Amino acid sequence: MSLDVDYVRKQFPALKQEVKGKKAAFFDAPGGTQVPERVIEAMNNYLIDSNANKGGPFKTSRISDRKISKARGALADFLGAEKDEIAFGENMTTLNYRLAFALGRELEEGDEILISRLDHEANRQPWLDLEEQGVKVREIDVDSATCRLRWQDFIGKLNEKTAVVAVTHASNAVGTIPPVKKIVEKAEEVGALTVIDAVHYALHGPVDVKKLGCDFLLCSTYKFFGPHLGVIYGRREAFERLDTYRLRPQSDEVPYRIERGTMNHEGIAGAEATISFIADLGSEFGSGVGAEYEGENRRRQNVVAAMELIDEYETPMAEWLSDKLKGLAGVRVYRPPSDTPATSTISFTMAGITPRQVAEKLGERGLFVWDGDFYATTLVERLGLSDSGGLVRIGLAPYNTEAEVERLYAAIEEINSGV
Repeated sequence: MSLDVDYVRKQFPALKQEVKGKKAAFFDAPGGTQVPERVIEAMNNYLIDSNANKGGPFKTSRISDRKISKARGALADFLGAEKDEIAFGENMTTLNYRLAFALGRELEEGDEILISRLDHEANRQPWLDLEEQGVKVREIDVDSATCRLRWQDFIGKLNEKTAVVAVTHASNAVGTIPPVKKIVEKAEEVGALTVIDAVHYALHGPVDVKKLGCDFLLCSTYKFFGPHLGVIYGRREAFERLDTYRLRPQSDEVPYRIERGTMNHEGIAGAEATISFIADLGSEFGSGVGAEYEGENRRRQNVVAAMELIDEYETPMAEWLSDKLKGLAGVRVYRPPSDTPATSTISFTMAGITPRQVAEKLGERGLFVWDGDFYATTLVERLGLSDSGGLVRIGLAPYNTEAEVERLYAAIEEINSGV
C-alpha cells in the first residue's frame, strides 16, 4: 500500500493559501507542520463543551479530565509507551529544563553528562547549565564533512563517571539519524540515564521507546500535525526516581510530578485528535505495513503503519531533490551520505547569496522554507556557517507533492542562475 497524497491534502485547510496568485507550498515542516481540520475542531470543541480546570466535581471539569486522560493514552500509543509514562508541558525546551534540573538534584560534583554537537540547543543548554553545580559536560563531536556523530569520540568520552547521555533521534538541521539504540545500549553499560530528543524525528518514522530502551524521550506535537504542546515519556522506574521542583499542593504521582500549573487543555485535546489523524492514515492505507506490531493494540499498529508510509512517501522525493541540488554549481548540500539514515530534510547554501535572501526569494514565489541555524547553533558553528547566515532548510511532509518538489527545484535553479 502507499499513501494517497490527495487524501492527505484534503485534511489540511491551510494548503488553500496563495501567494501572488500561486498556491503556497509548505516546505517549512521542520519548524512545525500544518494542522488537519479535525485537530482544529477538537480544540474548538474543547473550549465550547469542557473548558474547565481539572479535578472539579462538575460536568465540564469531568469532561476535561477525561479528554486529558484520553490524550495521554493516544500519545502513549504514538510512542509505544504506557499511559502513565506520558506527561505534557508547554514545549520540549521547558520540559527538558525541568528534567535536567530534577536530575541535577541527584548529581554530584565530578559526575559527567554527555551531549552532542549535532543537537538542537534545547537538548544541550539545560545540561550545560548544570555545570554551575560542578557537573562536567562533555560533547560528542560531529564530522563536518558527513554531518554524522563521531562514534569513536562517543566511545572515548563515555565512562563510569557518565551519569546522563542526552542525544537527538534526528538532527533538525541536516536530517542525520544517529544510531540511537546503540548509543542507549552503550550508555546502559556504564549505568547512565538516557534522554532522547525526538522532536524532529517524530514526523518521519515510528518511535518505539521500549525498543530504544531509553529512560526519557521528548517531542512536540506541533512538529507532527498538532498544536503547540510538549510531550515527555519517562520509563516508569526512571520517572519514579525523578525528584522534580514543584508546588506543595502538586501531585507527586507519576506522570503528574513534572507537569506544572494549569496546562494547555485545548492543546492536549488537539493532541489526541492528532494521533487519531495519524492512526487513520495507517488504517486507510497501511494494510500489511507495521506487521511486527500485530500483537499490540490497533491504534498503535495503525500509528506505526502510518509513520512507515510517511517515511516511504517522503524519502524518494528527498533523495531526488538532494541529488538535483548537488548538481547545481555553487550549491552545497548539507546532508549525511546515502548509507546513513536521514529524514527528508535537506539543507544547503548557495554561493553569492545569503540563506535569508534565498528564503525570501522562494517565499515570494509561494515556496515556504526556513533559513538560519534553527537553534542547532553549535552544529552550524561546527560547519563554519554562523557568520554567513547558516543554512536554507527544506523539510518535506506527507502533504507535499512531487509537483511541488519539482516547482521548488526549478525556483532554486532560477535563483542560482540570478533570475
